[in-house]
Parts: sequence; C-alpha cells; structure tokens
Amino acid sequence: MAANTQRTLPFPPWVPDLSPIGSASSVTITNVYPRKDGYGPFPSLQAFTQALPASCRGFFFARKTDGTIAIFAGTSTDLYQLNNTTFQWTRVSKGGISYSPLVATANWQFAQFNDLVIATQVNTAPQKFTLSSSSAFADLGGSPPQAAFVAIVGFFVVLTGLLSNPRRAQWSDLDAPESWTAGVGLSDFQDMSDGGNVVNVSGGDQYGVLFQEESIRSLVYAPGSPAIFQINRLSTQESLFGNNSIINIGNMVFYCGAAGFKMTTAAGAPVPIGKDRVDRYFFQNVDKSNLQLLVGASDPNFTRVYWAFKSIAGQAGLFDTVLLYDYVLDQWALLKVSGEWLGSLAKPGLTLENMDAIALGALQVTGTANNGSGAIRLALSATSNQYFNIAGQNFIEVQGVLGTTEANGSWAVTIIDAHHIDLIGSTYTNAYVSGGAIGGSLETIPFSFDSISNASVAQIAAMNSLGQLCFFTGPNLEASLETADGDPQASTVEINGARPITDSPAAFVSIGTRLAANAPIVYSAEYPIDDQSWAEAYVETRYARGHLRIPAGTAWTFATGIQPDVSIAGEA
Repeated sequence: MAANTQRTLPFPPWVPDLSPIGSASSVTITNVYPRKDGYGPFPSLQAFTQALPASCRGFFFARKTDGTIAIFAGTSTDLYQLNNTTFQWTRVSKGGISYSPLVATANWQFAQFNDLVIATQVNTAPQKFTLSSSSAFADLGGSPPQAAFVAIVGFFVVLTGLLSNPRRAQWSDLDAPESWTAGVGLSDFQDMSDGGNVVNVSGGDQYGVLFQEESIRSLVYAPGSPAIFQINRLSTQESLFGNNSIINIGNMVFYCGAAGFKMTTAAGAPVPIGKDRVDRYFFQNVDKSNLQLLVGASDPNFTRVYWAFKSIAGQAGLFDTVLLYDYVLDQWALLKVSGEWLGSLAKPGLTLENMDAIALGALQVTGTANNGSGAIRLALSATSNQYFNIAGQNFIEVQGVLGTTEANGSWAVTIIDAHHIDLIGSTYTNAYVSGGAIGGSLETIPFSFDSISNASVAQIAAMNSLGQLCFFTGPNLEASLETADGDPQASTVEINGARPITDSPAAFVSIGTRLAANAPIVYSAEYPIDDQSWAEAYVETRYARGHLRIPAGTAWTFATGIQPDVSIAGEA
C-alpha cells in the first residue's frame, strides 16, 4: 500500500463569499478571533449589572475628572444612569418625565465634552448631564436644534440629522458646547447643496466625516478661515447602510455602506474591506427592516472592530450575529452572540463592600440576639452551603439591619447551626427591628477580580437579551473551525483519521465530503480526540474539509489546523 501522508491543512481566513475549493478560504470560522498563527478562543458574555427596565437603545460611558466612570443607557422613552454601588439603573430623564418615544429604527446617541454628557434623539432637544453635579438630564443650553446624531470634532459639538433641516450640519462655538447662535463666535452651520440629507457624523480630534444619503464628506477645522470648516467630498454615490455602523479609531473611520464594509480617512477615498469576503454573506443574512440593530463597536484592547446585526431568522428586538474584523491582520471571524446593544465600556471601580452586594445568593437576616457572651447572633433565612459557602470565608458583609444597626459592617463569623451565626468581635446593644442581608460569597461573583484592577480601561461590552450590561469575560464560547476543501486532483482518497493542531484538551473532529464540486457537503460523525490528540475519523471521498469543534467552556489558546492521515484510495 502506498504510504499515507499527514500534511497539516491550516484553518484559512474566513471568507464566506468565496467557494472553499481552490480559494484557500474557510466558510466556517465561528466564535474565535484571528491570530497570526491561526485562531484563539472568544469568551462569552458575563453579566455585570441588574437589568435595564426596558430594551436598551444605546449606552455610553464617561470619565469624570477624578478618573471614576459614569455609565448611561437609553430606552425608547427614558435615560438611565448605572448606580455603581447597587448596579441597578436609576432613571435620569429630564424632570423624571419620559421623552417622546424613539423612532422605531433610531437609537440614542451620546458624546462627552469635558464635564458634559450630551445625549440626542430627534424627538427631543439635545440633553446634557453635568458629571460633577447633575442628578438628571436637562436641555443643552444655547437652544441647539433637535438632532438625531452628535459627535465631537476637535473642540466643537457637531449635530446632524436635524429635525428642522436634514441637509444641514450645525456646530457649537469653539470649546463652548452651549453656544449655538450662528455667527456668534465660531458657531455656524452648513447646508449641503447635493448628496442628500446628512444622516450621521463621525467625530475625531483632527477632522470629522459627514455621511449623506449619496455622498461622504470630510469636515476639517480651518483656523482663521471664515468658513470655519473645510468640507471636502471623499466619495459620491455612496450611502451609509446602517446609521449606527460607524466606528472611529484614531484617523480611521469604519462603516457599513450600501456597497459593503469600508474604511476611510480624511486623506482618501473609502477602501473596501469586505468585498468578496463577507459583504455578500452580510447582505444575504441581515434583516433590512431592523437596521437599528446594526451596531458598530471597537475594542480598545485589541486591533478589532465589530458589527452586530439581527439576521433574518433572528429573534425580534435582538441582534444575533457579530462580524469581527482585525484591521491589522486584515482577517474576519464570526461570533454567534445575542443581545440588545454592542459598544465599548469601562467598568466602574469597586470596593469589597460593592462586591459583597452584587455577589450571588444573598441571605436575609430574620432576627438578632445576644449570643450569651455579649456578641451579636444573627438568625438567617438559609445557611452555609445552601446558597453560598460562609465556611472558610475571611469575612462577610452585613447590610441593611434596622434596630441592631451595630451588626452592619464586615465581620468574621462563627457558624452555630443551620440558621444562626455569631459575629466575632461584635457587641449586641440594640434590639432587632427589621431587615438586613448578607451578600453572597465573593467566590460566586460572576467575573474575575482581575478585571476590576483594569476598571478604567474600556472593553467591548454588550447589553444581553435580559437587559443586563455584560462584558466578554465569561467561559469560552463553543468554537467551530473548518479547513478549505482539499482537492486531490481528481483522485479519490481515504482519510484514516485526523489530528487537530490545538492545545485544547477537548475537541471533536468531523470530515466534510463530496465527490464533485457541485455536490452538497456531507459530514461524517464527530470523533473525540484521544490523549494523543488523535480522532479516529474514516471517510473515502474526492473533496474533503476538516471540521473542528471545541466545546463551550473549554480552556484553550490556539487552533492552527487539522492534520489528516490521507492515502489514495485503492492503492496498494
């Protein structure tokens, strides 16, 4: 028999728009991120907050002058701020009154200018929240026009999607976000003579980008010029497909246009990044009637941008697919993640007391008493291991006790029985009135303490299907990767097993086969890898591709390809 070969077939770039035969591309690269040597695991969403009262229509974080973080979110009718202690959402709508509802295909837009957070939607005046003093939003001063979109360009606030004049872009005075009288200072506007309505604007330190219905223009500050901004056309007959698809990173602006995914700068015409790679896949799958769920976002920790969208088959009100693009490696991947909104957020800082309050499985205090030695004995609703493990903890956090208020605080404990604990070092003084709880075990907090030390660093985040703000810090998602179709030059081959090149301790291999290029792919059964990372797959075929599945929750770092054991069928 002829000698078998075991050449490694790499997992190639994900290019669903092309045939995997002869194109060195894959149609399945799911729930992973591109690496120069293959792919790595992508983590799942991990809840960080309580649920928003209604579906999220945009979120935003701002940095205060002391370095702390304030997080805001909008629903169709209200604005909310996250309480950084309880992780619940406080309504901060103007006057405590709901706004006129958002247009069904629109979302809230946010921007920070110094100490102000500015929020816009076309059915109300631009709103402001002063980070150092506000408890609720109020109208932005200077009588700016009602606008759908806001961005900061240099030291100007720029509004577009104006209710009064959709063809107009209007900006504040220089470094004066509440000065909007045209001709006073540098505040002014520009009506676009052609290209249609101005549908959005991307901000930046040096320049902005105006997106019109049929044109893209740069907006460059021209100090000393009576025109204030130099406006140059970057592209004609080019429209923005999704108003929330714009992503600004440095001097780069990524977006989804009617002709596909592109990147532009103020210096040149838009460059296609999705043509003959992911554009056809996207337009065949996106639900064009729900483009408010087409949302672009960046991850400041990596050279990646993301576009979430609702597919035609997706659940109403949720995106269910995310396209990941690494703009340094120039490679794409697919994430199957569901949620209401995608964006970049920083976590607020936490104290240990904060973490006790949000730990899972809080116990209710039902009474207090003198333990006979002068210390406080708490009666609890449940114990030790039923909801969380008290035993072995260095301390617990008691909060909300009325009457015996001296019980509130951090304590080491002695477990007395199934429903009672003593607080070591305490002194019983006041009779119990009501209330009280003990936060769950710190070990049950659903995110790593390591992430708290990086609280000031923004990360990719999402509002999940339950309305909880989440970060991608959970166990790894289930990964699926395929090689391109091997072409044996008209020969029929036998595959007698395969070895995935990965450090995953658990994985399953199957082989996709077809005898002709126009035949459908048929997959073999899945075979688990053994302790030698070998999968006992056997097929006879002409065209073959290897499929690797790594189960959810598996710890691994890389997957490079599959090494099949191949021989020409029938040779001896």
